[in-house]
Amino acid sequence: MEQAFLKFLSTQKQPLSPDSIGIGDDAAVLAWQADQKLVVCTDLISDETDFHLADVTPQQIGRKALAINLSDIAAMACEPVGAFLTLLLPKGDTSLDLAKGIYEGAAQLGETYGCPILGGDTNTWPGKVAVSVTVLGRCPFDKPLLRTGAQPGDAIYVTGVLGGSILGGHIDFHPRVREAIRLREICGLTAGMDISDGISIDLPRLCERSNVGAEIDARLLPISYAAKQMSQSTGKPAWWHALNDGEDFELLFTVPAGEADRLEAQWTESTPVTKIGTIQSGSELTMLDESGQRQPLKPEGFSHQ
Repeated sequence: MEQAFLKFLSTQKQPLSPDSIGIGDDAAVLAWQADQKLVVCTDLISDETDFHLADVTPQQIGRKALAINLSDIAAMACEPVGAFLTLLLPKGDTSLDLAKGIYEGAAQLGETYGCPILGGDTNTWPGKVAVSVTVLGRCPFDKPLLRTGAQPGDAIYVTGVLGGSILGGHIDFHPRVREAIRLREICGLTAGMDISDGISIDLPRLCERSNVGAEIDARLLPISYAAKQMSQSTGKPAWWHALNDGEDFELLFTVPAGEADRLEAQWTESTPVTKIGTIQSGSELTMLDESGQRQPLKPEGFSHQ
C-alpha cells in the first residue's frame, strides 16, 4: 500500500516556493527568514473519538486533521507555512483509497490557507484510523499571541457562533487564521486561544495561565442554530450548549478595555466578534445566567480523551 500511495503522491502538485522541497525526498526543505519565529503544532485524531468513519468521507477526515492544527496556528495569530501528514490505517483493500481521500481533503484545505502538505508517513495495522498532522507556521508580529497576558478589566471576546458542533460543525469548520491576523492588526490583543473543549473548560485554562479570574454573561453568547437544535432534543438551554459543547474551533481572546470600541468599529470581516465578559482580578470564575444571577462557571465542556 505504501508504495502505491507514494506513487499517487508523486502525481499531486503542491504550491511551494522555488527554494523549497516537499514530497519526493527523504526530508522536506524550507526557506526561512532569520527574523521570523518558527511556530510548530501537532495534533492527532482517531476513529470513534474525533469522528466516526461510517459517517464521514475520507476527505472530511483529512480536512479536519489539518483544520484543527490551523486553528491552533490561528490561536497564536500566526500564519501556516506547511504541514506533515501521518496516517495509520486499517489493513485491507480499502487502505489505499482511504489514504488518497484523507490526503486530498487535507491538501484542498491546505491550498486555501497557503499550507501545502510537505511530507509525512503512512502505515497499516489491525486497528482503526488515526491521523496525525504537524503544521509549521511563522509569526508576522514581534511575538505570537499567548494564553498569558490577560489583565483585569480586559474584555473577553469570541469569534463566530458557538454550540452544537456535533451536528456537523466539528468536521467542516473554518480555521480563523485570517481573522486572527486582522484582529491583531486592529488592536492590542492581550491573550488568546481557540475553543476546542468549550468555553467552560478553555476560558479557565487561559485565566490560569494569565493568573486572573473572569466573569462571562450567558445572555451575550453568540448561539448557533445547531445549539438551538440541540437544546430542543436535550432540554438544556441553548446557551448551555454554546458554553459547553466544544469543538467550535472559534477564537477566544482578550482585549484591553480601552480598545474594545475601536475593535468593534473597525471590524469589517464577515465572521462576527462578540464580547461575552470581562477579565477579573483574583482567580474566581463566574457566570451571569439567563436571569442575570451570578453563579460559578462550571467546567462542563467536551474533553478529548
